[in-house]
Amino acid sequence: MATVTPQTLMLNFLGLHVLGRDIAVYSGSVIDVFRRVDVSEEAVRSTLTRMASRDLLAKHRNGRKVYFGLTERATGVLRDGERRIWQRGAVNRDWDGTWTLVGFSLPEGRRGARHDLRSRLQWAGFGPVQNGLWIAPGTRDVTEMVADLGLAENVTVFTAQHAKPTEAADLARRAFDTTAIAARYQDFLARWREPDAALPDDLARQLLLHADWLDLVRQDPHLPAELLAQDWPAIEAEQLFQALATRYAATAGPIAQAAIESIDVSGRPARAERRPAG
Repeated sequence: MATVTPQTLMLNFLGLHVLGRDIAVYSGSVIDVFRRVDVSEEAVRSTLTRMASRDLLAKHRNGRKVYFGLTERATGVLRDGERRIWQRGAVNRDWDGTWTLVGFSLPEGRRGARHDLRSRLQWAGFGPVQNGLWIAPGTRDVTEMVADLGLAENVTVFTAQHAKPTEAADLARRAFDTTAIAARYQDFLARWREPDAALPDDLARQLLLHADWLDLVRQDPHLPAELLAQDWPAIEAEQLFQALATRYAATAGPIAQAAIESIDVSGRPARAERRPAG
């Protein structure tokens, strides 16, 4: 199986079994679930604490037990993952020929800001076509990203269409490593055509499947199908993911229901997480 971080697994667990339910889950039962995928108790507790400190989880107490529920911020993150998995699809079949271009120039003294911008652009599906100029297919809204980084005065954003002698396929190859993207989908197919029989149950397989797939599609710039090879492996990989996800939704649900202890938090105030000063 692919190596995934405890936080990636946690986000997928929350999206599958907590999102939309107005519940908080007992930390002990989360530890029991994650034992299925060889994540230690220490790693689970550390992940829960770190996510609470980042306003991704809210603590609730019931007697001597601590439960964790979703915050508004976490709900937004999980809904975004849900859209990427079930609505956007692995291949862009609706491209109208438009590209979004982001140009920027930052002095050497702002190297950290430049690194942050590049990282956020890559996460949003952009690739570098040349120094200081990144592109993404379609119309992309980067207003919030630029505002968060405080770089509105350093960034220029516009939409355009390519013109001769530039070809769209050439732009895609220059800005994106399509060979590496295809290889990641091929790796997914190799792992999941025969799911790991050594895993204890379908709840473990469900968690790893979703974590693996979401990590994959978040690295995919969603390039137009017409610019890709006809045998682009994302198509087969998506079909395999959806078939397995449907199967595990039926088989993992009862296992999760039996394993997870929860409380209703629809009207319960969360315990504020104390953050270190400074």
